[in-house]
Amino acid sequence: MVAEALDAMGVDVIEAGFAMASQGDFEAVHAIAERTKNAVVCSLARAKTADIERAAEAIKPAKRGRIHTFM
Repeated sequence: MVAEALDAMGVDVIEAGFAMASQGDFEAVHAIAERTKNAVVCSLARAKTADIERAAEAIKPAKRGRIHTFM
């Protein structure tokens, strides 16, 4: 509900969560990606292949997605 409200208010980027952290985080990022119409949906990922792949899968349904990597 919060992500949908932010999207409706015109927020340009929503950092939805850390998809690799847990199944629940993955599901939350994925659900936000499915419901967001305008904002870029971002998932956090360590600079590791597995994290980046998990983040990419989570944001796949987003109209516009982004992976925010860190070391």
